[in-house]
Amino acid sequence: MEIFDPLSLKTVLQIVVAAIFIYLYMMFITRVTGKRTFAKMTSFDFAVTIAMGSILADAVNKPVSSLMPAMVSIALLAGLQALFAKLLSSSDAAQKVITNTPILLMKNGTILKENLKKALVSQADLMGKLREANVLQLSQVRAVIFETTGDISVLHTDKPIDIDAVIMEDVKSEA
Repeated sequence: MEIFDPLSLKTVLQIVVAAIFIYLYMMFITRVTGKRTFAKMTSFDFAVTIAMGSILADAVNKPVSSLMPAMVSIALLAGLQALFAKLLSSSDAAQKVITNTPILLMKNGTILKENLKKALVSQADLMGKLREANVLQLSQVRAVIFETTGDISVLHTDKPIDIDAVIMEDVKSEA
């Protein structure tokens, strides 16, 4: 019994060549469309990144049947991503309609329980994020924001200081 089937070696070689080609192609696409192609700035960015990952995996694992469709799909998604980013960066109205609004989860040491419910964030998750940010007392917290990306930002200090309004201007403070 042969350890390596010639057909298997051919398939492995096709996968290796496809992986190298797709890798170089992705470097090219990222160079042309910019770093935002794989950023996690909005829910749309995240969805495109997941879709591209799925397409890439399929192209590498089945190079004979899916290499060209993968290249077209990736180019199309990257182009849409660039167009979408341009639209968002040039139009406040488009940004308000298309993107989610950050939600305030804590303000000046007070947990906003209704906003936690709206964001589907548990108090245990919130406490975990406070610990990650090295918060020792709730009174240190000026704001905790559930960002449009799903990340949680913790703004805290030991000093009695106000947050600049521009940092909080797009954050939804009420549920």
